[in-house]
Parts: sequence; C-alpha cells; structure tokens
Amino acid sequence: MYIVCLDLEGVLVPEIWIAFAQATGIDALRRTTRDEPDYDKLMQYRLDILRQHGLGLKEIQETIAGIEPMPGAKEFLDELRSITQAVILSDTFTQFAQPLMKKLGMPAIFCNELVVADDGSITDYRLRCEKTKLTTVRALQSCGFQTIASGDSFNDLEMIRASKAGFLFRAPESIRADYPDIPACDTYDELLALIKNAIQ
Repeated sequence: MYIVCLDLEGVLVPEIWIAFAQATGIDALRRTTRDEPDYDKLMQYRLDILRQHGLGLKEIQETIAGIEPMPGAKEFLDELRSITQAVILSDTFTQFAQPLMKKLGMPAIFCNELVVADDGSITDYRLRCEKTKLTTVRALQSCGFQTIASGDSFNDLEMIRASKAGFLFRAPESIRADYPDIPACDTYDELLALIKNAIQ
C-alpha cells in the first residue's frame, strides 16, 4: 500500500514568506528553507523581523488570503488522489494552511503551529514532532505504507531519502547540483508520471 508525501510551499502553492516579503517590502523575509537548512534558525530570524516591524498573524493571513495554488496544482492533486493516497507534510503552520487547503480541495496536511499572543503577535512556534517530515514518513512506514515523497527544499531531503521513491520538484539548481542522484522534474505531468512508475 502506497502513500505519497508532498511538500506544500514551492510545490503546490507559492512560498508564503516570499509573498509576505513582497507585500511588506521587507526583503529579509524572502529567506526560506531553500536557503537555510536549519529550520529553528530560520524561524527565529523570521520572528525577530516580525517583532522589529510590529507585524503579526493578522498581517500574514491577509497576504495568504490572496495566494492561489500554483497553476495545475489542484488538478494534479485530484488526479493523484484518484490513483493513490496522499498527504501534505509541511513545515508551515495550521494558522497559515487552512485557507490554502480549501483552495486545494481539502487534502490531508500535517504541519506545525504558531504561538500567538492576545494582541496577535507571533511569539514562538511549536513543531508537531521532531524532524517532522522524516518522523511522519517513518511512522507511515511502520503502519505498513510504502512512501513516495517529493519536495523542493533542504527540509524535504530526509523524507525523500527515507522513501521507496523520492523526487525533487522545482528545486533550485543549487540543491539539484548537490543531490544529482535524486530524480528532478519541473511539471506536474512529469511528477505524476514518476509517481505512477514508482507504484507499478
């Protein structure tokens, strides 16, 4: 029995923090897991910037409300889920993900949670579990699933490596160059074909 584990940002929807950086004009917020492999370091960096500028959850959610899935993403997910089970494994947060899931047809998503003060400021974050993507893939495998994984960033590499098959999707050239043994593709048709081949 197979289950496909997909990253969210950069794979199905645009990067939320980059969209927020564009909306606010704060270029420092453009940094993502494509650039920084240490997730805690990245999040503390982001939270510091939010504090400096007096920005909170409300402002980010206003940006998220205007984000649409990447062209073809929902159709890809619909077709994928017609042939096998799928779950989104993301390092984003429940407070960010919900409106995006509605636009994608409500796929299952496992993600993290923000700690938000009464005034709406984001004070911290809580991981669902340590090494969230790898831990989830291993848990699914312990339940009898064979996993297939795809993502675009440093934080996707462990779940890709741990799966029966794994693919980079629209990953930057720097990551592709460092991991030439991981098959890479750039279109949903290509990714779907790779997944179908892996489950045959």
